[in-house]
Amino acid sequence: MPLTPVRPGSPGTVYFSLLGPLSAVIDGRPLPLGPRKQRLVLAILLSRPNTPVPVDVLTDVVWPEAPPRTARKNLQVYVSAARSLFGAGDDRGRVVHDCGGYRLRVEEGELDTLRFRTLARAGRAAGERGDLRTAARLLREALDLWGERPPLHDLRDSAGVAEEAERLEARCLTVYEDWAEAEIETGRAGVAVDGLRDLVERHPFRERLRAAWMNSLHQTGRQAEALAVYDDYRQLLARELGLEPSPAMAGLYRAMLGEGRAARAAAPRSAAGGASLPADSRHFTGREDELARLLDVSGSPEGAVLVVSGPAGVGKSALAVRAAHLLAGSFPEGRVHVRARREDGAPRTRNDMLDELGRLCGVSGPGRPDPAQAGDAWQDWLSRHRALIVLDDVADEASVRGLLPRTGRSSVLLTARGQLAGLEAVHRTALAAPGEDEALELLGTLIGGDRLRTDRAAAVRIVRACGSLPLAVAVSGMRLAVLRHLPLAEYADRLDDPAAALDELVAGDVSVRSRLAAGWRDLGPRDRGALARVAGLAWDGGFTLERAMAALDRDERGTIRAVESLIDTGAVTSPSGEVTAHAALYEVPRLLCLYVREAAGPEETGLREPALSFGGGAPRLLSRG
Repeated sequence: MPLTPVRPGSPGTVYFSLLGPLSAVIDGRPLPLGPRKQRLVLAILLSRPNTPVPVDVLTDVVWPEAPPRTARKNLQVYVSAARSLFGAGDDRGRVVHDCGGYRLRVEEGELDTLRFRTLARAGRAAGERGDLRTAARLLREALDLWGERPPLHDLRDSAGVAEEAERLEARCLTVYEDWAEAEIETGRAGVAVDGLRDLVERHPFRERLRAAWMNSLHQTGRQAEALAVYDDYRQLLARELGLEPSPAMAGLYRAMLGEGRAARAAAPRSAAGGASLPADSRHFTGREDELARLLDVSGSPEGAVLVVSGPAGVGKSALAVRAAHLLAGSFPEGRVHVRARREDGAPRTRNDMLDELGRLCGVSGPGRPDPAQAGDAWQDWLSRHRALIVLDDVADEASVRGLLPRTGRSSVLLTARGQLAGLEAVHRTALAAPGEDEALELLGTLIGGDRLRTDRAAAVRIVRACGSLPLAVAVSGMRLAVLRHLPLAEYADRLDDPAAALDELVAGDVSVRSRLAAGWRDLGPRDRGALARVAGLAWDGGFTLERAMAALDRDERGTIRAVESLIDTGAVTSPSGEVTAHAALYEVPRLLCLYVREAAGPEETGLREPALSFGGGAPRLLSRG
């Protein structure tokens, strides 16, 4: 069935929204919907569009306790005021008196809940015809109409409105289950797995959600987690209700259990046809544009090589792993993750990584093959398979050149601090620190939204002191989640102190200092010396080419080469758009500045007693040499 596109606020058209706060837009401007009682009336009329709503129902919603004697007259005033909002004289008869009540006339393109219902019906119809890809697309469009907040959340203190909102949420939950099952059946379970987990946490007794979550985990190669979902559900039912899972759910569990045993017996060391990936982060936030690019480029039918670069701790690995989990449907013959460094941070050799790839993908034969033969066997395997290879934290181009596909439809996703500029025919995504709002969202997922809202100003100071670097924000969140007694403002004060900040950014065995140290060790002597000097300039937020020339004591050409070499290593960031070298403002992340001063000393950086304050907003320089 053809679907009319929604154009909120198009000329002369009122567009109503219930999937969030109650709102209306006309001619591109928001309509003031009047006092609370008038908005309650509108909310109920819109919740039952094109249907007469009895006056008694409206009265109970507006005055749940004891309606005044003038209730009917007051309702007439609210309806009259609503009519005046929609145009002079309400020529179309938008709100009409009908069957002892009022009916609000509205078309599909004028109300988000009607559009949601139409898309959901069309999606289900496509699924019944067997067109699951179309079904998934339409159902996803329906779900995308929902805002971040619950429907009508601004009026839910009214029992009548709350009841209507709960009905809407129940419909959304059913559509989400329909969508997830369609994606799973088309082999794209990875796009649904995280949302299913969150919904199961909120609706733990909803069996259909549990089954979809199990299936999505199973299809993305996370069988142990899938089986654990069933076991948790079985224990929950027994403990709370004295019941057992349904026969269908138990049958799904037995099928997965038997299939997993058979797969392990057939190929105990091979990830081909499955996944050998780290767990996806439960606290991944933001990066929508970058993730969409990775999914689009890496998942292309022709295969691709993509480099994700950026400073230490900016979230390159988390982004790559998230993309690999979501690309399950695009790579039926395997998704494999290999670390390009040893535990101590030293780079692994190409042959070392080649051996691991051979074992994971079932390429290696018995014994240790000759490196040249192993390389040929690996290229032959890539040419015949459709797989995704993630090479994480690559040190340089030479270590991966023989691992990249020459032909075939496989894709390789590389993460690296440096740009790996020597690699040809690759797609590039350079990650910068996310915006302040994304960093606050990440902090809130770790410490809880309520705690963050109690002192948002201190939370802002924390993320600013971390330079919004995801690793540093995550470590802060993990630390605060353990130190529940610690006020956010006190922790922000600690991070504001340059002498103490890196000591505070440690949570268990996760240390920001150790990540920065690994990047420092990767630099050659010339780059270290140059970074030490320009880091001394960056305390007040950045440096220009002229200031770098003075600090490095080099001419313009030599300074440009030195700065661009640091950009290539990921230690210095440059503007994202085109700008001349003289107009550019270059930056060194605040935490890297702290580490460089610690590692190189004040003599090399040119700083005597730096003290950066982040308490009041942008960083300001209190003392510089």
